[in-house]
Amino acid sequence: MTLVQQLTRRDWLTSTAGLVAVGAANFEPSRPRDEPFGYCFNTSTVMGQKLGMVELIEVAAKAGYTAMEPWIRELDQYAREGGNLKELGKRFQDRGISVESVIGFSEWIVDDDDRRRKGLEDARRSLDMIAQVGGKRLAAPPAGATSVEGMPYERITERYRALLELGDQFGVVPQLEVWGFSRTLRRLGEALMVACDANHPRACILADVYHLYKGGSDFKGLRLLGPQAMFVLHCNDYPAAPTRAEIKDEHRVFPGDGVAPLRSILRDLYEVGFRGYLSLELFNREYWSMDPQVVAQKGIDKMRAAVRQALA
Repeated sequence: MTLVQQLTRRDWLTSTAGLVAVGAANFEPSRPRDEPFGYCFNTSTVMGQKLGMVELIEVAAKAGYTAMEPWIRELDQYAREGGNLKELGKRFQDRGISVESVIGFSEWIVDDDDRRRKGLEDARRSLDMIAQVGGKRLAAPPAGATSVEGMPYERITERYRALLELGDQFGVVPQLEVWGFSRTLRRLGEALMVACDANHPRACILADVYHLYKGGSDFKGLRLLGPQAMFVLHCNDYPAAPTRAEIKDEHRVFPGDGVAPLRSILRDLYEVGFRGYLSLELFNREYWSMDPQVVAQKGIDKMRAAVRQALA
């Protein structure tokens, strides 16, 4: 863990909000010294197999992941079916897995006051569930505003700060997520400007190799993201075809199986001090028809190979 990460962590733990979730959220899996990044399993990668949370944890643990990135709807389903979220948090820990991030789509950014109010209520509920399982962060994409063009960044900044302050109440950090297909927060530069001007100590970015490509961001912009600016990178690859305009989430492939400049991406992140998690996030329907254990294992093997090639 770098000095910057240590200071950030200490500040969080000594804050009133941080004390709410201390314990489960304090869990840090051990990492081999020769592993510069952690490996995280985003459950979208085997979404088609329709596994429950307990099964997903076992799949990730057996493959060697030390972190997971579940979806809010999966936690919600687990609770609706009678599961106890705090007990689920203990299961994560017992299997050596931290919940580095959780995927949700609360409409915190929209202009409509009623929708935004409901969106923040939804975010509050999501943050509470994440805190109960010991999770650290919530994805905060521009859900509900993907067709809106020209939204003033000052407005986005104000709303992101409000979401961050809500997260403070639960000790969970909303990460400003870049969506390449969106007209709002489409590019890395937009997200960086908003996060910078949010004037909040825990403002941070959630980037994604596919989304950066889709939205036309230059990957060299990642060199501006040190260890305090990003904690999770959605790791994936994309093929040469379809074109940028036509490519969709379903075209994502395992790292190393496409044409993304992963070697330079990973090397640049390493050089600026990023030591966070590479989270395998895929929506490939071919993978959804495979044995989930095979998919999970191939995913972590491919990420490790990409890292070795980048840092050789």
